[in-house]
Amino acid sequence: MKTRRDFLTQAPLGLLGAMVAGSALAQTGQNPAAPGTPPPGSPSAFNTAPPAGPKLTTATFAEAEKLAQVSMTEAQREMAVANWPTSMAALLERRTGPRKVALEEGLAPATAWFPAMGRAQVGPAHDRFVPSTVAAKPLPAKDEDIAFASVAQLGAWLRTRKLTSTRLTKIYLARLKRFDPQLHCVITLCEDHALAQAAQADKEIAAGHYRGPLHGIPWGAKDLLDTAGIATTYGAEPFRHRVPQDDAAVTRKLNEAGAVLVAKLSLGALALNDIWFGGQTMNPWLLKEGASGSSAGPASATAAGLVAFAIGSETQGSIISPCMRCGTTGLRPTYGRVPRTGAMTLCWTMDKLGPIARSVEDTLLVLNTIRGIDPGDTASVAAHLDYDAAESIKGLKVGYFPGWMKEAPATDLDRAALDQLRALGLVPTEVSLPDWPYDDLNVLLFAEAAAAFEELTLSGAADQMRVQTPDAWPNLFRESRFLSAVDFVQADRLRLKVAKEMERVMGEVDLLLVPSLRDEMMVISNMTGQPSLTLRTGFVEVSQVRSDWAPDPKHPLPKLATPHRVPYGVTLIGRLFEEGTLGRVGRALEAKVAVAGERPPGF
Repeated sequence: MKTRRDFLTQAPLGLLGAMVAGSALAQTGQNPAAPGTPPPGSPSAFNTAPPAGPKLTTATFAEAEKLAQVSMTEAQREMAVANWPTSMAALLERRTGPRKVALEEGLAPATAWFPAMGRAQVGPAHDRFVPSTVAAKPLPAKDEDIAFASVAQLGAWLRTRKLTSTRLTKIYLARLKRFDPQLHCVITLCEDHALAQAAQADKEIAAGHYRGPLHGIPWGAKDLLDTAGIATTYGAEPFRHRVPQDDAAVTRKLNEAGAVLVAKLSLGALALNDIWFGGQTMNPWLLKEGASGSSAGPASATAAGLVAFAIGSETQGSIISPCMRCGTTGLRPTYGRVPRTGAMTLCWTMDKLGPIARSVEDTLLVLNTIRGIDPGDTASVAAHLDYDAAESIKGLKVGYFPGWMKEAPATDLDRAALDQLRALGLVPTEVSLPDWPYDDLNVLLFAEAAAAFEELTLSGAADQMRVQTPDAWPNLFRESRFLSAVDFVQADRLRLKVAKEMERVMGEVDLLLVPSLRDEMMVISNMTGQPSLTLRTGFVEVSQVRSDWAPDPKHPLPKLATPHRVPYGVTLIGRLFEEGTLGRVGRALEAKVAVAGERPPGF
């Protein structure tokens, strides 16, 4: 099976097919060959539009066939040459004119994806949120010890007024300034904004108006989340001066919870990998390598104790991968659980916003604040969240794929995690999925992404972006213009077939344990909308720096003089809208392995 990286690097689309759809088309008026005015009551028909488009030859279609991997006879090509100008070319008028229609940012397709697939009841039947009780233990003497405390512990100190939000905010601001030159994780430092929010939080808490567990807690936003009056750049050169007028729905929810925004954090440009217009975001555990992405800044800053928590996003691996690399905990919610209004769109039917923190329960505290419906996101749902930290996990069935656990990218730590869950009282259960070409579903990803940034591509502004490699967005956006619409629909049908298989699997178990970077599950679970929780379970040694980018023989990755110890984590996949189960199991596993508290050296 081809991996996602193989697909990205080995499927370049030819250039000659550009003659079919890439030339500017202009409507030229009535077809002189068309018959006169038809009799009253005559229906319309295909192939009667005024001709439009460039001059074509049979050679044009012969070359285009190579892209779509279809075959026509010479007679069929001759028919296509004669027919295209009056049948197909006119369908492109929406973007070529003369009656062009602008599709404004934020306008979603009419076709929507609903993971529940028509089922009346999916997920918990009621709301219940009972986190563990955290006592406000004595405040540490060192600022760095305060900075690395959990959100729950910070909240206890703030609630009992052992710590002020202003002091805590200043601690994080100082750390952001001190360590960003090494990590390149900050796009915009929100110092004045943060201090004003912190002062307001202190005033409210002192007056007895405590808003909840995030009141006064400093956080960082992946810089695709709109913040009114504060730049939101998408990490990409063409948008570096973009300043939104309104807050995103998640920003607004966190403001209402009294949280304090200290920084807009880096992301790989337009949510791909870890290089943005200011450089590459680095891994605090190994400063020679990138943080992975695309939620690079949120994972790096959280791992280094520069924020209490961050908001990341995932379309396909953008929370899981950087959390693996940087040793943080990432909760990717069920598709539709968290509203995306005011967040950059990459893929309407796949994008998800979720918390990144240093402990499992912290991610649940954040999720409980940002979840819910918003009228700006037609995919958002008001689903229940059921989480009780004290509820037993014994007897839950944890599914695993036996073959996956025996081969790369699985390690001994993945296999050990299964044993640890068994020791906690869960029942390991073998599961299986059909051997299908799951990477075919990436047609949907590439087509949606290219549509979301169509103007960037057609205007040539994508050429301003720093990375112009074959596996970077500028090239992928261009190539995606030549994907087959028929193949898109067939991939969408396959998506439903895969979702039904996942429904079957999740009906056999309560959750899955998978190697975090297993390509098939990265694709499947993002396409079907399943929630995931990635958490550190140990450490491995690496002898070479790692990268999200396709290998480049001209620029090989550096070898390390001696093996370097870095964090490693596993991923739990849950049933739709059952993040509470992931939280309970993840919290128990986190306590058993007892490695979440170790910090990257030097931070």
